Amino acid sequence: MENEKVLSKGKERLIKTLAEFCRILIGVTFIFSGSVKAMDPTGGAIKITDYLTAFHLSQFHSIAVPFSFNLSALEATIGVCMLLGVYRKYASYLTLLFMLIMTPLTLYLALFNPVSDCGCFGDAIILSNWATFGKNIVLLAASIVLILYHNRLLRIYTFHAYWFVALFTYLFFIAFAWQNYSHLPMVDFRAYKIGTNIPEKMKIPDGAPQDVYAYSFVYAKDGKEKTYALDNAPASDSTWKFVRSETKLIKKGYTPPIASFNIFDADGNDVTEQILSDTTGVVLLISPKLEEATDDRIEEISDIYDYTLDHDLQFYCVTGSSQKDIDSWTDNTGAEYPYLMADDVLLKTMIRSNPGLILLRGGTIINKWHYNDLPDEKHLAAVLRSHDYVQKAKIKEDGRLETNLFSFAVPLLLVWCYDGIRNRKWRKKKETNE
Repeated sequence: MENEKVLSKGKERLIKTLAEFCRILIGVTFIFSGSVKAMDPTGGAIKITDYLTAFHLSQFHSIAVPFSFNLSALEATIGVCMLLGVYRKYASYLTLLFMLIMTPLTLYLALFNPVSDCGCFGDAIILSNWATFGKNIVLLAASIVLILYHNRLLRIYTFHAYWFVALFTYLFFIAFAWQNYSHLPMVDFRAYKIGTNIPEKMKIPDGAPQDVYAYSFVYAKDGKEKTYALDNAPASDSTWKFVRSETKLIKKGYTPPIASFNIFDADGNDVTEQILSDTTGVVLLISPKLEEATDDRIEEISDIYDYTLDHDLQFYCVTGSSQKDIDSWTDNTGAEYPYLMADDVLLKTMIRSNPGLILLRGGTIINKWHYNDLPDEKHLAAVLRSHDYVQKAKIKEDGRLETNLFSFAVPLLLVWCYDGIRNRKWRKKKETNE
């Protein structure tokens, strides 16, 4: 009898430990995933657009931005509820539902590769499609454990405060995503962050692993095709007819952070070297699609262009739009600045704003501005004179993150204190009445 009790307690502790481990795993993963998505909602919308295009649902592109906002907020809310033991049963079922949708989807991505990566952690952590599927298998297993043992999970709040924790978290992350959408992301996970020297990021180090390919040749004889390796192809046998060659990537080599960076003038001439070698300063007005760009800041842009003319700086609008759309933008805005061409995907990666402003000097990104935060002449002059721009950008980034973390944590902490005090008073009153 005593042994059975010991075994029962041991089993209960094991189940409790497993359930709590799964709770922390799911909570931390969902909070991180939701946070990095909310930190770059424009990037999330781009990834959602890629999904819709891959599945031939281009007519729904208009929902990409609101869907990006809500997906990040939902993930973060599930993660916080799971980590704090709020709505344990509902959070467990939502987690399972989420994983039942995402696991088959990522399996499809791994098998057929319609998009290069799932974007589950934004640009913060890039996983291959197979790695993402493996991750989701682990999370699916953890969500099943939580369904079975959700009543054993730790609770931080009483049920009276559940509604506040869930609603506050959801609304906070919607507001956080909007803040990052209306300005540049607080943390730039991409290769074009302030302080980046573009030529350096394009270099391949000496001795870096190269791509490894397998080459084969297909020949036909008597209506049947056969594949041969490079060293045993029947090239000298006239009875075999060459059909085609095949190339297969066996092992991926080193890929630099910036794989390609090309800018062209209106005549198709590559002017990349001219842009990157300028040590005085080049101001680039970046617009992946001018036909989709906001024209609310035309006067500010014109003032910046006039400043560059007065101070012998180069100014270009770099776009992926057609000449027709460029002409339309010029007619509508009265723009007098010259235009250069680049791939719109490159431009979307460079800056999350349409249009956005980038200041280059010697191929190094000195600063970047969202169209809602364009600098005046005094600010632009101060940036050009500054030699510690990277440190200043880092301090600004850290300050914004700390402010948002404080704004999120303090209300939850205050409610936790109030909830605990109220619960103790209620227990004391109950004991007194008994």
